Amino acid sequence: MRFWHGLLMILLGVGLGLLLAAGVFYRSYQAFLETPLDLPAGGLEYEVVKGATARSVGHDWLSQGLTDSKWNFRLLLKLRPELARIHAGKYHLEPGLRSVDALEKLVRGDVIHYPVTLIPGWNFLQFRAVLADTPNLKRVTTEMTDEQIMDRLGRPGLHPEGRFFPDTYRFIDGDTDLDILERAFEKMERQLAAAWQTRAPDLPYKRPIEALTMASIVEKETGLARERAEIAGVFVRRLEKGMRLQTDPTVIYGLGADFDGNLRRRDLRADTAYNTYTRFGLPPTPIAMPGREAIDAALHPREGTSLYFVSRGDGSHQFSDTLADHNRAVRKYQLKRKTSKQ
Repeated sequence: MRFWHGLLMILLGVGLGLLLAAGVFYRSYQAFLETPLDLPAGGLEYEVVKGATARSVGHDWLSQGLTDSKWNFRLLLKLRPELARIHAGKYHLEPGLRSVDALEKLVRGDVIHYPVTLIPGWNFLQFRAVLADTPNLKRVTTEMTDEQIMDRLGRPGLHPEGRFFPDTYRFIDGDTDLDILERAFEKMERQLAAAWQTRAPDLPYKRPIEALTMASIVEKETGLARERAEIAGVFVRRLEKGMRLQTDPTVIYGLGADFDGNLRRRDLRADTAYNTYTRFGLPPTPIAMPGREAIDAALHPREGTSLYFVSRGDGSHQFSDTLADHNRAVRKYQLKRKTSKQ
């Protein structure tokens, strides 16, 4: 009898010990679940390389001091096996994330999206320069010519100027500069096609590309939203009357690398395909990448009678109906500004 009593007491002691140990282990696991990773104040950019497993990620976090419990991490993966289906990529782990939160992020593939902004009014050369300097963007077009880029985009022989929509594009690690250009090209195609369908009647454009060329000129002539349609109206009326457009940005574009920042009289007389002082009609291609507002202005120009405009020097323009009025405005705003600089 004593034997069985002793055995029972031993078993009760072992059971109680196991219960106590289980309780301690349970509290440890619960504390692990609720404890955030030990991350820097600004968070951490963490890369899951191809072929990595959730267990190897846990080991890496342990080695970096982000977590301090290998066994609790393994238990989490045992109890929630879906957390093992992680995706490769770069992630931002923000302060406050628990191990389970971070793993869920990796399972979702919630990778970092980096921005690159292409500004309305920039030309293709500037677009390429910005893409070449964008961190985390893989460069594949650096050694390509413009023609080769258009070939890769499936548009052989197409001039690139004006064909890419200026916007902020978000990309992930591994995306290429060609990927961004393809998205910008396709977005411009969609924007132009939609705007063309709703254009005002009786415009002097035969094809959408002509409207895009006009939009690029409007984009370069003013940054004021309220003036875009009025400037487009001036150029449309000049086209309709058979007048030269006589717009400086086209001349500057035609000069290319020869333009030193100072437009001279001899530049206005130097004939190029883009010199709208020496040639009638629109230039052969756009001269920049116009935004949506400039495209809308080119396709919905403001009605009126003005045929001239001159900068007031504050970003706005003075519009005139006659050459005499225009010359007076030039003397008032341009010559006065030159005198004030002397």
